[in-house]
Amino acid sequence: MKYLPNIANIHAETELNLLLKRAKRKRTADIKEYLKDGGYLALEKALSMKPEDIVEEVDNSNLRGRGGAGFPTGRKWKFCLQNKAPRYLVCNADESEPGTFKDRLILERDPHLLLEGMIISAYALGVNRAYIYIRGEYPAGYYILRNAIEEAKKEGLLGKNILNSGFDLEILVSRGAGAYICGEETALLNSIEGKRGHPRLKPPFPVQVGLWGRPTVVNNVETLSNIPIIINLGSEGYKEIGPMDYPGPKLFPVSGKVKKPGVYELPMNTTLREVIFKYAGGTIRNVPIKAVFSGALDCLSVNELDTPMDYSQFGFGGTGTVIVLTEEDDIVEACYKIAEFYEHETCGFCTPCRIGCHEQAYLLEKIVKDEATPQTWEGLRFVTKYIQPTSVCGLGAVASRLIKQAMEKFPEDFAKKEQMSFVNI
Repeated sequence: MKYLPNIANIHAETELNLLLKRAKRKRTADIKEYLKDGGYLALEKALSMKPEDIVEEVDNSNLRGRGGAGFPTGRKWKFCLQNKAPRYLVCNADESEPGTFKDRLILERDPHLLLEGMIISAYALGVNRAYIYIRGEYPAGYYILRNAIEEAKKEGLLGKNILNSGFDLEILVSRGAGAYICGEETALLNSIEGKRGHPRLKPPFPVQVGLWGRPTVVNNVETLSNIPIIINLGSEGYKEIGPMDYPGPKLFPVSGKVKKPGVYELPMNTTLREVIFKYAGGTIRNVPIKAVFSGALDCLSVNELDTPMDYSQFGFGGTGTVIVLTEEDDIVEACYKIAEFYEHETCGFCTPCRIGCHEQAYLLEKIVKDEATPQTWEGLRFVTKYIQPTSVCGLGAVASRLIKQAMEKFPEDFAKKEQMSFVNI
């Protein structure tokens, strides 16, 4: 099993006190603590509303999905509702991207926030059975969630006739087996169905044909945890948090060469520079920043530190993951580590991704070890160009993205390595 730090050691800090209200306390909040903090009041309010009014409230809030793509949540729900019941709701808790550990904080420290969001969402969508698909390397989160579900059942908050409303809901927890590809929504659905975790061709999309062939909404942990906040504040109150186009609290997991690694809850008009220097304390020993990786997705240079942490065209986007590299780090070697990750995690379903990810890692390994020839570089440029447009799913679409960006933004670092290749002719 991959090494994961003890959850008690993960620092959590919030400027908004919404998503991390309890998670910052470095322990699991049981149902008594959650109820004492006003938990499940949003559910009571939601059950007094019409389901379609909840959908409108979420749509009007401008909540964007927090799983990486930033798709409007209300719009996704409406697409699903255009298709006949039975429908399903699936929580994607297969958080496996490098440097990403924000959802784990909610799963292991504040599970009832997620459950409340799921119950409200299920009621709005006319769903009577929901699933949580949790990452295989989160064993503690798996058992914490199952215990929280039993606590909610005993309080009449889950199961039959929730709070005497006539609404029934069953939530099941499905555990992954360590495959990153199962974070892709259709591969996740296949895994729940007991099939191999391969992505499906789209369309049809899950909101049309999803779990067991039925319309399915797939939202991630942080997205669903925002739902009780929207119900409590109202969509207009929610839109007062952060920028109008990208409102609400956002979690940013920060790691790498910073003084205070951890998860930070901030509005999305915060800049990358503020995240690193104002909240994460700056770099260790104040060594100048070399680059910032947004997980395994993008590579930003020091000239891009004023990038807003939102989903705009020029925003940081993605899951909000911040990995800081300094001048002490080798950018080429860091790219090789990313290539290794994709080589290990490609599912092998489509040839461009299966072969391309292997070749990308193989060629970068030769470059890092100073064993490259001019043909090695020619091969790397070819591979990074053609994985993206020819792959089936999103993994192949981004497998070479960060590496291509690094080659463009740090040409001198790669040029030094390329000069060495002529020695090996």
